[in-house]
Amino acid sequence: MIPGGPPWDGGTGPVLAPPEVVASRDSLNPISVLGGAAELFAGRGAYNGVGEPGAVGPSDDRPGLSAAINVMILLTTLTLVPSIVLMCTCFLRILIVLGLLKQALGTQSLPPSQVLTGLALFMTLLVMSPTIDRIWSEAVEPYGAGEIRDYDELWDRAKTPVRDFMFDQIEATGNWSSLIMVLDYRGVDTSEPETLTRADVDMISLIPAYMLSELKVAFLMGFRVYLPFLVIDMVIASLLISMSMMMLPPVLISLPFKLLLFVLVDGWTLVVGSLLASFRLEGESERLSEQVAAAASLDLGGAVARAPPWAMDAATAAIGWVS
Repeated sequence: MIPGGPPWDGGTGPVLAPPEVVASRDSLNPISVLGGAAELFAGRGAYNGVGEPGAVGPSDDRPGLSAAINVMILLTTLTLVPSIVLMCTCFLRILIVLGLLKQALGTQSLPPSQVLTGLALFMTLLVMSPTIDRIWSEAVEPYGAGEIRDYDELWDRAKTPVRDFMFDQIEATGNWSSLIMVLDYRGVDTSEPETLTRADVDMISLIPAYMLSELKVAFLMGFRVYLPFLVIDMVIASLLISMSMMMLPPVLISLPFKLLLFVLVDGWTLVVGSLLASFRLEGESERLSEQVAAAASLDLGGAVARAPPWAMDAATAAIGWVS
């Protein structure tokens, strides 16, 4: 018997078509899917309007997703959390710059990749803390207090700070070409870019454009980090060739000089400070970013002048040995 319809009289009359199921906006919302899966695990399966036992749907009996689909999407979402962190935060830029720094130094396994990844994660938390605070105060706390009862409103409030962060980074670097390219591919009219607003760009278009912008900035910063060490490699290689010591690997000789230069200029502070200063933050974080940028704008001569005496003695001895 069809729910809500007349009983079947056993005849051969026309077969009634099943009710049409139209996915609501909530079912397309990832927060709605997670909420449905949570209801399933808590044992509160709701009737979804189709008559399937154990189906999970919104509390107002609108059509929802089945239990199996909810579980599948929940598990898939959990496996994609690292990718979401990689795509929508500053982790990508930081990790690439630190990786290029490791290659520039010429150390094969030092620092270990786990150390660089951990440093990148903590720097990401440091940079993203204003955004996380906004998500907590604008979405999580109102939802816990019962002020938000709609999954769509919760999703809109939670994604707005992340969207603002990504837009701010694209605006700070001026990499609008990647966003225009993505919008063109999706069929959005970009003949007059000045008329477009942030509301015209959805998350599907914003995330790849943001990642392309971060890759471009990371490679430019990596070039600036790589250049001094490349000069050292070229000088050492020229000296070895002039001394007819071509069988001696230049990398083996240049590594101590690279490490010495990196220590003299306080390289970790310069690199990390430049990375932190490269992100546009809000409010108090903007002033902190300016302070970090001022601290990171140390010239090589000033850094060497402030080096400890033992480092200066080691540099003098090394230069004398090469001469």
